[in-house]
Amino acid sequence: MGDLGATLIKELNCETAFTIGGIGISESVVVTWIMMAVVLVVSLIVTHGLKVEHPGRGQLLLENAVTWLQGIGEGILGEEGKGYAPYLTSVLMYLGVANLLGILGFKPPTKDLNVTAALALMSIVLIETAGIRVKGLKGWLKSFTEPIAIVTPINIMEVFIKPLSLCMRLFGNVLGAFVIMKLIEYILPVGLPVLFSAYFDIFDGLIQAYVFVFLTGLFIKESIE
Repeated sequence: MGDLGATLIKELNCETAFTIGGIGISESVVVTWIMMAVVLVVSLIVTHGLKVEHPGRGQLLLENAVTWLQGIGEGILGEEGKGYAPYLTSVLMYLGVANLLGILGFKPPTKDLNVTAALALMSIVLIETAGIRVKGLKGWLKSFTEPIAIVTPINIMEVFIKPLSLCMRLFGNVLGAFVIMKLIEYILPVGLPVLFSAYFDIFDGLIQAYVFVFLTGLFIKESIE
């Protein structure tokens, strides 16, 4: 079991892949670049030759997939917040692909706390900006005193607690799945890890992506009400 601690520390360590002008580029950033390149190439391939009239079966399938993904965000946000659905769809696709990379032998970017923290900060900025757009700056500031002025400190703390909650929930679940998989490999190295990998690397990874997007959408909806 001593090797588990060393392996865990190695996984948590954000290694620098290379440096550019003295600036270190971490492994998670490189993997994200690879993801972006692959998604871009695939997008160019599947969207080539789209037709307005008499679309083919592949185009119809693609349109249904895009509509379904877009509908997830719109379903969470409601009619008033559907303008933010493209952001949620993009984050859902990124997290979904990132969490599945472990199957291919890559280190998922979501195992890097810096990645989950950056996503959480982006989300909380969008959440608060959405509130300001709807309520105005004065109304947004006034909302911190609702329902009564005495809860103002708690409402202000929530602005910082929300991104911390989003960040640690995503990072903790991805890390927890890794620890459980390592324990299973120690107990029975052959056979059993394959079955549990199908759950933790596929099902659980997609669930965590959805939970992050769902909570972000829920906070946006709450902010613009």
